[in-house]
Amino acid sequence: MPDIFAGFGEVTAALMAFLASHSLPSLPTVRQRLIQVIGLRAYLVVHSVMGTATLIWLVAASLRAPYLLLWGPYDGTRWVPILVMPLALILLTAGLTWPNPFSLGIGAKGFDPARPGVVAITRHPVLWAAALWAFAHLIANGTLRAILLFGVLGGFSLMGTRIFDRRRGLALDKSSNIPFLALMQGRTLLRDWRGWVWRILLGLVLYGLLLVLHGPVIGRSLLP
Repeated sequence: MPDIFAGFGEVTAALMAFLASHSLPSLPTVRQRLIQVIGLRAYLVVHSVMGTATLIWLVAASLRAPYLLLWGPYDGTRWVPILVMPLALILLTAGLTWPNPFSLGIGAKGFDPARPGVVAITRHPVLWAAALWAFAHLIANGTLRAILLFGVLGGFSLMGTRIFDRRRGLALDKSSNIPFLALMQGRTLLRDWRGWVWRILLGLVLYGLLLVLHGPVIGRSLLP
């Protein structure tokens, strides 16, 4: 019986390196010890470089892994990332340009609870953008390498939202982890429409670039 996991050694190693580079330095005792030895700024730089490098390796290793189809392809599933990615890119744009004391982003400086920006939608816009990207692509690509790449990254992103919530210990009653939940429950309001307009437009511009460049860069065109 053939070994279905043959040829997946590199992507497995890259996956373990990615998880280790994000998990181990974030452990309180390890983090404190590293900061004592090399300083906070150097710790942040090293952590970011390691995380980025292992992510690039994971993506490259996944593309080199064997194409082992587990389900599909189905005509309908190819539309999932096409429809989901505009929201993901808008969340990403907003998360990287609005102050946010709860999660990944540009930091808390300038955050106004009366005008929470993207926090009115979710405390973790960048992590949810990553999760939407990952799971949308997992549905559209029913392969083992897609599970190893997108499944793990999506699960890791969702786990990160819970970790940030426990670590921050801030008042969370006027926001939600799950996107739009606090809005639907009436716990917050969506304000600052002027701030939203250019972020939405920028997210859609990025989406247009993704549609055009996906074929040349990834090797699979999303356009008809």
